Amino acid sequence: MNLRLTVTYHVQADGAAAAEARAKAIAVEQSVEMPVGGIDDPTVLTDIVGQVRQIDPLPDGSFAISIGLAISTILDAEGRGDFGQFVNMLFGNTSLHPDVVLHNVDLPETTGFNGPRHGIAGLRRLVSAPDRALTCSALKPQGLAPERLAELAERFALGGVDFIKDDHGLADQAYSPFARRVPACAAAVRRANVATGGATQYAPSLSGNLDQLRAQLALARNAGIAIVIVSPMIAGPSNIQALVAENPDIAFIAHPTLGGAARIAPELLIGKLFPLLGADAVVFPTYGGRFGYSQDTCRHLAGNARSAKTPSLPTPAGGMTLARVAEKLDFYGPDTMLLIGGNLLLARERLTEETTTFVRAVADHVYG
Repeated sequence: MNLRLTVTYHVQADGAAAAEARAKAIAVEQSVEMPVGGIDDPTVLTDIVGQVRQIDPLPDGSFAISIGLAISTILDAEGRGDFGQFVNMLFGNTSLHPDVVLHNVDLPETTGFNGPRHGIAGLRRLVSAPDRALTCSALKPQGLAPERLAELAERFALGGVDFIKDDHGLADQAYSPFARRVPACAAAVRRANVATGGATQYAPSLSGNLDQLRAQLALARNAGIAIVIVSPMIAGPSNIQALVAENPDIAFIAHPTLGGAARIAPELLIGKLFPLLGADAVVFPTYGGRFGYSQDTCRHLAGNARSAKTPSLPTPAGGMTLARVAEKLDFYGPDTMLLIGGNLLLARERLTEETTTFVRAVADHVYG
């Protein structure tokens, strides 16, 4: 059976005839990448060449173009898919056309990708929070020594926040080597948990090539870490796929950095592809913050994440403030993790008290 992915692009075109020509060109470019007239193998012509399925005009004058692409182009003989090849077939060459956005993909049930292993339910179990929204903050700024970051982690944990993540810019820098930072922060969080009876989890940021990612994850596990944060667009989706497959006991948070350079709709990239890659939680810029995502984009992104085979936890961030906690909870609902970083750090010596205020505001919220 010739299973196909249905891939939808938003394309700028001067009228219906031009849109039809662009659709045919994309179907070829994203499948065989050569003139179809030069292909003499009937199986390639019927089973591999992309098929134009639908062309619809959009209100802004562009067109939604749906293409059927053969799933066999991303699977090996055992039915295993490489995520890098998957993204390549979705948008590789066509991403070089500046007037095309990858908007959506509908996949058959069997794609070779398993999605999150832990998801919302697993993250709730980690912090003993079966039904409320979760809370998260971030260690920053860059430039601090491991001891200073560990001090911040302990103060966050004493305030009762569920998850503390490294800022995604923290890597293996000379001023804060991974091998010193992670054990120090993990120990600081454990001390706070002993003092409060809490279950705060620390998520270090992994970086580097695949060998470095594996070594860092092993070090994190040895420090008692149960969850890490990764940046799929920096580390590479195939590398993240390998880490997820090799470490079923570890939960993964995906950070969206560099995602805006891809011209892939965020509700697809962050909301659907990152969970399909194995992200148990996805961080994204919420509306009304430092970035320009609309409420509609955020709503669809969060909905896509929760619609994964094992639902992934939407984690709105990017300029979140205490003053907007109630608004965001009403918008996103309880299957959400709110991430407030810099706005809490502004409290400085009152960081623990401000964190407690955040935690209580989430726990006590009555949904409208």
